[in-house]
This record gives sequence, structure tokens and C-alpha cells, in this order.
Amino acid sequence: MKALYAIATSALLLAPAFAQAQQQNCGPAPTAIPVTGTTDPVEQRAMLNHPDPKLAANKKLVYDMWRTLLNAYQIDRAGEFIHEDYMQHNPMANTGLAGMQGFFRAMGRQPQPVPEAIPEGVVAILAEGDLVTIVFPRGGKDSCGRDFTTTWFDMFRIQDGKIVEHWDPATRP
Repeated sequence: MKALYAIATSALLLAPAFAQAQQQNCGPAPTAIPVTGTTDPVEQRAMLNHPDPKLAANKKLVYDMWRTLLNAYQIDRAGEFIHEDYMQHNPMANTGLAGMQGFFRAMGRQPQPVPEAIPEGVVAILAEGDLVTIVFPRGGKDSCGRDFTTTWFDMFRIQDGKIVEHWDPATRP
């Protein structure tokens, strides 16, 4: 047990030095091709097409929810898109319709007009069964302060014309 305690203590003490060493020894930046999405409303709406009318409706539900709630912060309209018993799997957000509304209201943003297209850009909107996945470019900085882009995925489960469940790759800081 003493050895485990010593290892854990050493790891905690060395973590800042290790992080600093990583920043000082960054080496060349990776040459990955940046992820891009479209902000064009016509191109985004074309992503809503699907030969199955139910899947097309599910894609449109997620697209309209995103623009209305996440871009325009019209949180009072959440019940149009989100089921009362909504299950949230993002560890930073609250579950249930009321929990989701509370989470977004706490951000203190004021409602805006609903944009014609998702302004951060969309790579793809995919639907299969009762699931819809929307794919975005996402930017960030690495530990050396270099900009990069990657891909972000949000997946929703639809039931009876409302979103009942959500997943994304978010982690807690």
C-alpha cells in the first residue's frame, strides 16, 4: 500500500513538469487535413434528403432543433423538439427536458432569430433506424498552442417525432 501511495504522490508531483516538458518538446505539427463543413443553407438542406420519409423527417427535426435551441437559444421552444423524459449522456449537461432547458438558460444567453443554416458548418447529417448523427468541424489548440481542427459528432435517438436521447464525445475538464 505504501508503494502505491508513493507512486500516486510522485505522479501528482511530476504531472506539471511532464506537461511543461510536452509543451517544450512539441516537435512538428501533425499534417492532418483540416475538417471543413458547409455553412451554405442550400447545401445543408440537401443533407436532410433521404428516400425514407421518416428518416428525412428525423434529420429535419435534429437540424431544426439545433438551429432553434443551440444557435438561436430559443430555449422556451425546446418542447417542440425534445421529449419530457429526454436522456442526456453528455457528462457536462442535465437530463430531462427541464434539465436541458435549465442547463442552457444558465448560460445567460438571450434568444436570437433562428439562423437559416447552422453557422458553425455541417460536414454530414446521417440517419438510420431511430438515430440521427450530425457531424461538425471543431477547432481547438493543442498543448503547444497550435490551432487544429477535428470532427465532432452528436447523435440523437428519435421517438414519436421528438428527441429522446443524446450522445456526444464530450468529457469533463
